[in-house]
Amino acid sequence: MAAAEVLDLVGAALREAGVTAGDVKALATLDARAAEPGIAGAAARLGVPVRAFGSAELAAVDVPHPSGRSLAATGTASVAEAAALRGAGPGAVLLVPKRKSRRVTCAIARSVPLRPNEVSPTARLLPDTHGYIGGERQTSPTRAIPIPTPHTTAAMDTHTSADAHDLRHHGDAEVRDEKLIDLAVNVRTNTPPEWLRERIADSLTGLAAYPDGRAARAAVAERHDLPARRVLLTAGAAEAFVLLARALPVRRPVVVHPQFTEPEAALRDAGHEVERVLLCEEDGFRLDPAAVPEDADLVVIGNPTNPTSVLHPAAAIASLARPGRWLVVDEAFMDAVPGERESLASRTDVPGLVVLRSLTKTWGLAGLRIGYVLAEPETIAALERVQPLWPVSTPALVAAEACMAPLALMEAEEAAHRIGVERAHLLAGLAEFDEVRVVAAAEAPFVLVRIEGADAVRERLRSLGFAARRGDTFPGLDRNWLRLAVRDRVTTNRFLQALDQALLLLG
Repeated sequence: MAAAEVLDLVGAALREAGVTAGDVKALATLDARAAEPGIAGAAARLGVPVRAFGSAELAAVDVPHPSGRSLAATGTASVAEAAALRGAGPGAVLLVPKRKSRRVTCAIARSVPLRPNEVSPTARLLPDTHGYIGGERQTSPTRAIPIPTPHTTAAMDTHTSADAHDLRHHGDAEVRDEKLIDLAVNVRTNTPPEWLRERIADSLTGLAAYPDGRAARAAVAERHDLPARRVLLTAGAAEAFVLLARALPVRRPVVVHPQFTEPEAALRDAGHEVERVLLCEEDGFRLDPAAVPEDADLVVIGNPTNPTSVLHPAAAIASLARPGRWLVVDEAFMDAVPGERESLASRTDVPGLVVLRSLTKTWGLAGLRIGYVLAEPETIAALERVQPLWPVSTPALVAAEACMAPLALMEAEEAAHRIGVERAHLLAGLAEFDEVRVVAAAEAPFVLVRIEGADAVRERLRSLGFAARRGDTFPGLDRNWLRLAVRDRVTTNRFLQALDQALLLLG
């Protein structure tokens, strides 16, 4: 992390505050980070000292945007905001809340001198504290209250992309370049079906023309009984997470874990500090709406959830909706649930609802990249503005349209019922092992199991020809968890025999 990166973020925050680098009197940070080259170098170029504070001292500062992750890592709910307020001294006002680049977090605070007989500067700060520009508080056009030019402190917190969980690890890495029976990837086997392959192949004659997504968009809209303006086609659901992270002006995003890690990774890559709500095994990894912070303005949850396989009640998820909040529901596996019960895809009465769907899993189109977003027209328009031109290829558009046809939906429903039968067989087999604890309320085409020393079991299974998905890359899980894809009965029986051998070898 270089001084230039620190200065870039400081400069952006100062511009947002309406002040200049000349107004900065100090950089403040956690004492353990004060000597880092990026912070020390930035302070030297600004010509200001670095003020260092201990974690206990910063923990005592009430910050507007606390983070559980920061608290766990440093003992301080927000190093940047706490250091800015502490460094600016008594009467400090946060001009710019924490702003984040890839490796740096910055907040800007000013000390506001008290006037005679004034108890607190907050009397002059209502209704907000973001309007101080050049020593004046901008209120209505007819009234501006001048105040003395205050002391300005920029507070820095440095971080790396390192995390206890590898958010970029996906199941395909478990089987890539090796001839293993795949229980790590959740794509349905023997797909895409022949009729779909033929439709995709026929589309290749039209590759000279630019993609035209109108027919596919209309088909998706009709399938969910929605107007087309509430639909956006994407290059897989993963692209949708990137668009959401870049397009939505969120201040406090929250991701409910354990779940698919791409939403958090995309938010972090876009400069957001992400707060995690961790569901507990003791509660069956079921959603507790009360655990989500009330002031979160973006909440992401999967349903059914990857990797827990839990299907949350639609009513519980919908209860998370608030005015001024986006509620993002990843329904990538919902078409593997018979009747798609608990889906919110067709709902238009839930404010801020954003539903993501994928055609990868049921139809075996991971290599084609096709998914879609269902949301309010204003949200769709915002996502579309940051989407590149022609993001979905002609073959993918043809596949999307084909998969929305009534016969295709019937085939998907039949596949969902078969998956339920095969999942029950897998769960019954796993119940025979005392060493294996299963998340019992499985509703998706995979199950989550806990085995003491599961990382070693996974390696034993590999030597026996089976790939299982490691669980320790999901926040909220550790090395003792594995995710297993549901397969046909013959494959499952062979796997259960291999698991028996792996457990014996481990013992």
